[in-house]
Amino acid sequence: MSGIAMPPGGFAGPVKRSVTIAGHPTSISLEPIFWRALEQAARAHALPLSALIAEIDAVRIAAADPPNLASAIRSWLFTKSLTESENNSQ
Repeated sequence: MSGIAMPPGGFAGPVKRSVTIAGHPTSISLEPIFWRALEQAARAHALPLSALIAEIDAVRIAAADPPNLASAIRSWLFTKSLTESENNSQ
């Protein structure tokens, strides 16, 4: 083995949740680890979860070739995590 270990709690598939964005109910499927990270990011930005998702959605829609919302959320969270990790290592 290469030293890669299973994450605490194991691997988990997507969990679907409903949120309201701009007055419209929307279902989003994310893995539990991404839901946790998104909830932490919402707290860090002092926003309700739905408001943070709406902001990510607005940025996503402005892209030249917008991905689906779940992909945009995962990309935003991962980029945020990498940026914070790089800033902490300097």
